[in-house]
Amino acid sequence: MSRSLKLVIAAGIVLLLGVIVYSTLSLARFECEVCMTFNGRSACRVAAGATREETIRTASDNACAFLASGRTDSMACGRTPPTSIRWIKE
Repeated sequence: MSRSLKLVIAAGIVLLLGVIVYSTLSLARFECEVCMTFNGRSACRVAAGATREETIRTASDNACAFLASGRTDSMACGRTPPTSIRWIKE
């Protein structure tokens, strides 16, 4: 394989990675910190998303993953309203 072909392939890979990173970051229009309390324990997690609802749900799920043990607890925690929501980026 010639040197110029290797450079073209490397440039293509870098360009592709750049497009992927840019498109991923531009989808995150919202960012918030959600605090959850479940079974006497509390946890706060930050998440980003394309919509407000998606962002809150992602942060809540992340906090519940820390607080709950097992699928049943995870589902119950997910139905619990957040203790607080702090918007970082709107």
